[in-house]
Amino acid sequence: MSKELVELMRQANALTPDEQLQLIAHLVESIGHCQIEAKPRRDVMEFMGIAPNMLGGMDAQEYVNRMRRGEFPELEIKPRKEK
Repeated sequence: MSKELVELMRQANALTPDEQLQLIAHLVESIGHCQIEAKPRRDVMEFMGIAPNMLGGMDAQEYVNRMRRGEFPELEIKPRKEK
């Protein structure tokens, strides 16, 4: 989210409910005149071989099995500390 959008949302929250409805109406009317194009769908096969050395030549299933056994402690997710 951009800084500008965060700032606009903060300002919108400070408006009265009636002013917020007027803002919504304005935005809906403005967007009504726009033509939104759908993003093209990607073929998952485009990503084949994109990171071939990530597993160091290891079979993906073997990597998962070893990770589940705890053989890669640097990849372990640390538990969150309670406040």
